[in-house]
Amino acid sequence: MVFSSHIFVYYFLPIALLSYYLFPRQAKHFGLTLLSYLFYGWANPPFALLMFASTVIDYTCGHVISRSEHHRKRRLALTISICSNLSLLGFFKYFNFGISNFNAILGWLGLPIWESVLQVVLPLGISFYTFQSMSYTIDVYRGDAKAIRNFIDFACYVSMFPQLVAGPIIRFSEVADQLKQRTHTLQKFARGIAFFSLGMAKKVLLANPCGKCADTVFDAGIVSTLDAWYGTIAYAFQIYFDFSGYSDMAIGLGLMLGFTFPKNFDSPYHSESITEFWRKWHISLSSWLRDYLYIPLGGNRRGQTRTYVNLALVMLLGGLWHGASWNFIIWGGIHGGMLALERNRGKTSYYNSLPKLLRVTATFLLVLITWVFFRAGGLTHALTYLRCMFSSANVQPATDLIAGILYQPYYLLTMGIAGIIVWGFPQTWEWTQKLTPIRMGVCFLLFLLSLAVLSTQAYNPFIYFIF
Repeated sequence: MVFSSHIFVYYFLPIALLSYYLFPRQAKHFGLTLLSYLFYGWANPPFALLMFASTVIDYTCGHVISRSEHHRKRRLALTISICSNLSLLGFFKYFNFGISNFNAILGWLGLPIWESVLQVVLPLGISFYTFQSMSYTIDVYRGDAKAIRNFIDFACYVSMFPQLVAGPIIRFSEVADQLKQRTHTLQKFARGIAFFSLGMAKKVLLANPCGKCADTVFDAGIVSTLDAWYGTIAYAFQIYFDFSGYSDMAIGLGLMLGFTFPKNFDSPYHSESITEFWRKWHISLSSWLRDYLYIPLGGNRRGQTRTYVNLALVMLLGGLWHGASWNFIIWGGIHGGMLALERNRGKTSYYNSLPKLLRVTATFLLVLITWVFFRAGGLTHALTYLRCMFSSANVQPATDLIAGILYQPYYLLTMGIAGIIVWGFPQTWEWTQKLTPIRMGVCFLLFLLSLAVLSTQAYNPFIYFIF
């Protein structure tokens, strides 16, 4: 079930909100947990059992860590939590990838390949809820959070449907106090509606048509240089409005339920460097990788060379987190390399001396090039596409037909509006802090327009659902 669907907007959401507010205070978390499991298991109910198993393991391990005075026992409980979560994630996300690469090596050696009859289906949101649940036991072990006694409260934290399948990645320490006590106010609910409406508009009115343009170009094979850049920019807009729109909707739903989730995007395409980009893009993931991987590896405390290694390793793993593909690993490796380069100030002093506009433009162009690896269907496809971006050789006459789609007034207007909003408008977080009647009216009209357009769209994917 996706937020930008009629079944969610017209049926699930009204029933969920009505049920939640009708539940007595003591039963709200139990009711919200049931609703969340219904939401998650809608397409494939058995996957809910995996989430429940992860919840039970981490709750038990957190309980052991908090009550035990023996260091070895506490460390063992932490190890069990981390290994169980990573095992679930590793099997379901990387089994098929591992088998395909193993068979490729066997074929290269001239040996018979392994015929595996097992094809693993990736459960929705497993990358998000395993990281989220795992952060609980780590925080309890470090003393950054107190273990929760009530299992239902913990199950509610792990399974909460607003951020379950595509984030933001909510750490337990960020909502621990809210699970104990939170306020439900009309002002908070109204801001939640504004967040959800603007997120829906981002997704339906901007991300979907931009995604249609990107798919047209990326699926066309060899294209002209102009079309290749057009497609890459379209994908950059698509993934931004798709994911930030989902995050806005998740934050809005959380506000309607009384929860305040952290900001997940902060105008990332305004960044003047790749380092700044990662402070503003998917903030919940980048901060998670920093606090639970980069800093434990030593961060920047063990010398320059180790810092570069840590940056590269963290970004490689960040790329792998996004998907079981060499493209994602390369994408992460490129970002890790650029982060390491920017750490060496001597080699980038000329870059820092450029005017701000040029730094923003250069950073955006670098991000565009790396998005090719993120979007392309394979490494060969990515390299071919990059050649198209920088050379018009061997363009087939038939590819001229895609101009009939790309350069329609509707898509050109959408791309123009997307660019204006990216670089000329404030973030949803800031815009909704002070809601006036006019702003609420704008949100209401955008929501109605989104529903009207949604009823005519057949193209409605959420990119981060596959991660």
